[in-house]
Amino acid sequence: MNIQQKRLPYVWDYEISESEFQAMLAGKLTKGRLGADWAAVRLLEYAPYEEIVQRLGFSALVQGWPKWRHKIKADNRRRGFDFLVNWLPEHHPELIAGDRVEQ
Repeated sequence: MNIQQKRLPYVWDYEISESEFQAMLAGKLTKGRLGADWAAVRLLEYAPYEEIVQRLGFSALVQGWPKWRHKIKADNRRRGFDFLVNWLPEHHPELIAGDRVEQ
């Protein structure tokens, strides 16, 4: 299985390749009810922090957090991202000035 067909561990329950997931996250692909918001929430719920930053970026996280927050089930994840989203603009605004990773 090549990199374009690789399935991500946090998308175990769908037939979605890594490249399709990344396109969904970028808002370039939807599959039924699954689109950019679904992909972002799935990423935030299950992916490691480093991968979240790489795939989503700080800017998109700060901008999208208000609409994704209520969908995150784990309290510890929600609290962690609450802290990060409030801390970044105050302490490192340069990190949220258009850092979206190439899709």
